[in-house]
Amino acid sequence: MEQLERITYMEQILDEATEAVSSLSEALGKYSAVQDKLQELATYYSSKQWRQDFDDDSAGKIPQDLKRGVLSEDAVYNLLSDVTRLKDQMKKLTNQ
Repeated sequence: MEQLERITYMEQILDEATEAVSSLSEALGKYSAVQDKLQELATYYSSKQWRQDFDDDSAGKIPQDLKRGVLSEDAVYNLLSDVTRLKDQMKKLTNQ
């Protein structure tokens, strides 16, 4: 019985790891596809143009029904922070 339990347990690990690797591969593909756009967003966020757009939004010059999360101070900052954190996490994983 010990042998069957071991094989069953290892099969569960195989299934779980296969799913995790597949999900990670898909996520990395999506992330890779937006690298240039992410850099473009980071450049915009640190630009005078972003500041002008932000100020115009604060002054009510931007339509209220326009989706404009990019003009919140936190949304882009949080995204860029998440990117940095995930890159650090991936480096740690690959150095194990």
